[in-house]
Amino acid sequence: TRLAKYYVPLDDDEKRTIEHDIHRLVVNRDPKHTNFVEFRNYKVVYRRYAGLFFSLCVDLNDNELVHLESIHLFVEMLDHFFANVCELDLVFNFQKVYLLVDEFILAGEVQDTSKKAIMERLAELERVKD
Repeated sequence: TRLAKYYVPLDDDEKRTIEHDIHRLVVNRDPKHTNFVEFRNYKVVYRRYAGLFFSLCVDLNDNELVHLESIHLFVEMLDHFFANVCELDLVFNFQKVYLLVDEFILAGEVQDTSKKAIMERLAELERVKD
């Protein structure tokens, strides 16, 4: 797991267990299957881009397609922000990735779906930082 963000309180051991279990579940799935799988009392929605898996753990009654599109939008914004994103961008610029997550998702709910608006806010934050 390169990056993880939790919106419910869990201890570190439980986080590691969840990440390990989800990793095993998603990586070993046949690519012909859907990108949604039930996990405990939740649903994992995931998508693979090159060698990276992006996954969300959501409520059972949530719309899977909305979350699948959210993952796609997040990856598009990463790609735009880092100019052709790769795994090393995520590892060495994790603070920027978390900033992007915080602009996109608030308290576990998607707060803005406008790529242009989010990228403008991030550009403004980058200018302020410099």
